[in-house]
Amino acid sequence: MSTLRVPQQVPPASEDCEQLKKAFKGWGTNEDLIISILGHRNAPQRKVIRQTYAEAYGEDLLKELEKELTSDFERSILLWTLDPAERDAFLANEATKKWTKSNQVLAEIACSRSSHELLMARQAYHSRYKKSLEEDVAHHTTGDFRKLLAPLVSSYRYEGDEVNLTLAKSEAKLLHEKISDKAYNDEDIIRILATRSKAQINATLNHYKNEFGNDINKDLKADPKDEYLAILRATIKCLVRPEKYFEKSLRLAINKRGTDEGALSRVVTTRAEVDMKLIKEQYHKRNSVTLDQAIKKDTTGDYEKMLLALVGHEDA
Repeated sequence: MSTLRVPQQVPPASEDCEQLKKAFKGWGTNEDLIISILGHRNAPQRKVIRQTYAEAYGEDLLKELEKELTSDFERSILLWTLDPAERDAFLANEATKKWTKSNQVLAEIACSRSSHELLMARQAYHSRYKKSLEEDVAHHTTGDFRKLLAPLVSSYRYEGDEVNLTLAKSEAKLLHEKISDKAYNDEDIIRILATRSKAQINATLNHYKNEFGNDINKDLKADPKDEYLAILRATIKCLVRPEKYFEKSLRLAINKRGTDEGALSRVVTTRAEVDMKLIKEQYHKRNSVTLDQAIKKDTTGDYEKMLLALVGHEDA
């Protein structure tokens, strides 16, 4: 599902490193050269570039980029150059430190990644921060948010396609009862969302809709201003329709009065190698303009060029 355009003939990492070193030299940084290399390399290639750069020059490529670049362009390049697990650890840590009830990044990382990806992110978190993601989430969040988010980030779901239809039926009924009673923080709701496989949750929610007439997220909109309900809806979307969740994140980031560059950079860098094609289709369908057009209209300069390279823009 990646839309990232990696050249068929990728030069050896040593050559990429020489070019990057050149980009940092002389008067001013050659941002176009940096984009032409890093913006067109996949995760394993970027990892080798970082290792080769450290061996060749005794310097950390990320620190060099940090020193040479600024603002939104710098953040997008740094996020992109990180290994996906390190990136998730970094974003999760940032979300715990700046945590507010409207921050959905922890649910996003916990629910839109595969079990293995989430496990790798938790391991990267240990290495980077010398503590666990679980303890930071538990420490920084409160009340119902902690009750939901702590098991979500600790989850290791079964990844297979097998579905138990009898279970789907009974748990759909259970969810409906709890939601009808407005018991949104009920341990059964949290247990189902935090432990069942995505295939099983999908079957349960399909049954919910067939049996009770509404999409579950519609029934969780009882109070549109309730931030716990918003994070519950985000959790469900990330588990079963991540491309819809990310389309909405991009739409909100771009259509805000003043672009939310943090969200824009996060979604583009984390999904470019995952499901960007689906997100772009969803975006076009929902907004009548392409994501590329929206990015061009809303961003400028090197930041714009980098985002367009990552969303697989034809001319990037």
